[in-house]
Amino acid sequence: MERGDLLTANAKIFQAQGEALDKVAKKTVKVCVVGNPANTNALIASHFAPSIPKKNFTALTRLDQSRAESILGEKIGASVDEINKIIIWGNHSATQYPDTHHATVKGQAARDFVKDNAYLEGPFISKVAKRGAEIISVMGKSSAASAASAACDHMHDFWFGTTSESWTNMGVISDGNTYGIPEGIMYSFPVEIAAGGEYKIVNGLEINKFSREKMDKTAKELLDERKMALGF
Repeated sequence: MERGDLLTANAKIFQAQGEALDKVAKKTVKVCVVGNPANTNALIASHFAPSIPKKNFTALTRLDQSRAESILGEKIGASVDEINKIIIWGNHSATQYPDTHHATVKGQAARDFVKDNAYLEGPFISKVAKRGAEIISVMGKSSAASAASAACDHMHDFWFGTTSESWTNMGVISDGNTYGIPEGIMYSFPVEIAAGGEYKIVNGLEINKFSREKMDKTAKELLDERKMALGF
């Protein structure tokens, strides 16, 4: 299905989920939305659960992080455990931006390790962003097990926290003051999480012109999705 069709079909579902959470869930509930389009579905659910803090709603982009780590590891012969701080900016869609400018491999700067910026700024980004569609075309079904594994990893870090050596990626509500991303969309940022679920966006990272354009493009898509789903 096209994203617009998915939004139309899912809007009522996630409205109902949000209303149910608003009525009966603890206000400390932690929510991870997996169903696509995940970022905007999380926004819909949050919108219809006004008594629950918006920061408690998250969208799954850990799957994209896992794919990026796997694809990069395969390229350079490293295990995923040796790769840290890849960033997934924006939407869980083809416009997402897997950013390696701050990533490390075995403690070294990833881009120095790979020595192929053309690959990292072209085929790598496309392969990560389109991995889900590639799996469907080959297998005839979605990568449900991979998504389930990523959801477990997401919630594990949401509860137990991240380590000092790394961060994770989540679609979280934008406050309008971070990296120039518009307020009120569920945008994937790198986050550090303290035990118990208090996260903070990793701030102060240098953003070059290439990254800025990619980040703004995926933000625009999320603004368009919000308008389709909620009318503003």
